[in-house]
Amino acid sequence: MPIKRVVADLETKSLEQAKAFYERVLGFEVVMDHGWIVTLADPDRPEVQLSLMTHDETAPVVPAVSIQVDDVDAAYEEAKASGAEIVHELTDEPWGVRRFFVRDPGGHVVNVLSHR
Repeated sequence: MPIKRVVADLETKSLEQAKAFYERVLGFEVVMDHGWIVTLADPDRPEVQLSLMTHDETAPVVPAVSIQVDDVDAAYEEAKASGAEIVHELTDEPWGVRRFFVRDPGGHVVNVLSHR
């Protein structure tokens, strides 16, 4: 299953402070802002991204990483078949993604998604 993109997700209490830090210190630019999640990208390489989150809008936890795949349904079925803990069921979100959260063997929560 091809992976299209991997983005680190960092939990923060203040999006404004975190956003200002990454913009000033590392030169990131905001490419998405939903109020609870802000995604920043390198202006010269937009595929280099980082997300900052105060919480997750529909899931119980902030994931450690988001991995965009070609076929999220196949990834979900594989995760279930492996016996992995599904933290957030496969869901079509109002912001245009289909996703689920799964816990990896080290305890990290992974957001696996596809854009609709």
